[in-house]
Amino acid sequence: MLLQIDINVDKVSNFATTFKDSALAFAPKAISAIVVLLIGLWLIKLMGKLIQKFMTVKKYDTSLMTFLLSFFKVLMNILLIITVASMLGINTTSFAALIAGAGIAIGAALNGSLGNFAGGVMLLVFKPFKIGDLVEAQNVTGTVTEMGIFNTVILTPDNKTVIVPNGPLSTNIIINYTTAGYLRVDLAIAISLDQDVDKAREVALAAMKQFPGVLDTPAPEVAVLKVADFMTTLAIRPYCTQSEYWNVYFGVQEAVKKAFDANGIVGPTPTRIIINKTP
Repeated sequence: MLLQIDINVDKVSNFATTFKDSALAFAPKAISAIVVLLIGLWLIKLMGKLIQKFMTVKKYDTSLMTFLLSFFKVLMNILLIITVASMLGINTTSFAALIAGAGIAIGAALNGSLGNFAGGVMLLVFKPFKIGDLVEAQNVTGTVTEMGIFNTVILTPDNKTVIVPNGPLSTNIIINYTTAGYLRVDLAIAISLDQDVDKAREVALAAMKQFPGVLDTPAPEVAVLKVADFMTTLAIRPYCTQSEYWNVYFGVQEAVKKAFDANGIVGPTPTRIIINKTP
């Protein structure tokens, strides 16, 4: 009985000694890992604030700013955890391979969505247009009402809401009619071939300058666009702001037509030439 007790005491003593030696050997690693963890968390927080300040100064979109900050913090925290685990002697190879495999699987499953996401990031960073701009892209013309991470919403002049994926939108031609602050309205009105072009130009300019919404600077223009088919086609080009575009587009045509009528400027008469080849 005494012999059994002595053996148990020896086992406990050996275990305690082994545990003590292991703890003393492991302590520097643990302390170093804790220090690295605390410093890493502090640096991640500091860098997050600096990035947020930078994006605020650059006036990044709020949704993009929130996503990028979250993505940065998650990525940095994962790298910090892997680093701390490696310092503690934990094999991180399998863990890193698991994360890489999960990333590849998610990327393959969300191939189209990731393309739209990348396009949304590009649009929100470089800002080829903003909400409220009149744009033409992907065979759609209208006013941008919403810019998301994956899609951009455009309201067309006939009040149709078009949702355009950001992937193809960011990689194709975008025409922004709002950037310069004003738009040129391109109209064409024909007059009879025997009419005085200078008089017609004077009357058209006067009508445009009196029309509400037409800008004085740049000044409206009238030029001969084409002389053919027994008529002279005039290019009528007033300038206006985006909000007045459609009012000017339709209103100026009517105003110039009425001004021509009031000043005796006649429009073209349809002419048909019939050649009789009967012997």
